[in-house]
Amino acid sequence: MIVFDLRCAQAGHVFEVWFASSSAYEDQRARKLLICPICGNEDISKAVVAVHVPAKSNSRILSSPAETLMSEPTKSNMASGMKDMLSKIAEMQAESIKTSQWVGKEFEQKARAMDAGEIDSASIHGQATPAQAKALMDDGIRVMPLLIHVVPPDELN
Repeated sequence: MIVFDLRCAQAGHVFEVWFASSSAYEDQRARKLLICPICGNEDISKAVVAVHVPAKSNSRILSSPAETLMSEPTKSNMASGMKDMLSKIAEMQAESIKTSQWVGKEFEQKARAMDAGEIDSASIHGQATPAQAKALMDDGIRVMPLLIHVVPPDELN
């Protein structure tokens, strides 16, 4: 597995995606299967990333307590930014669920049928095992886990 930071051309959103290999990334990009999870833009490219290789443990300079304390606000800002981004994604998903069709445990089957053009391309949500979700993604079918809790319609009061 390999992880890339990707960036959308429209708004410059940067997000992290895991691929089976570099060629899997290239294949999905060529087939326009990559989208920005924040704005839905399909013009995606690799983001420029500064690589950090840590010093060997026996040659590391230990930071002072003051240096450690000074770095904490940066960590806090990053955590806050991540929480804000996840919150925004959850809000967008909650809104899209309103017009999405619940397909329950038939999610994988329906997603494949939609991809093959056998049924109308509509927005669906349902249940899939991690293995099913991975198989869909490996086959180039776009899926995304929901960050919000969804109660199946047959379990509602």
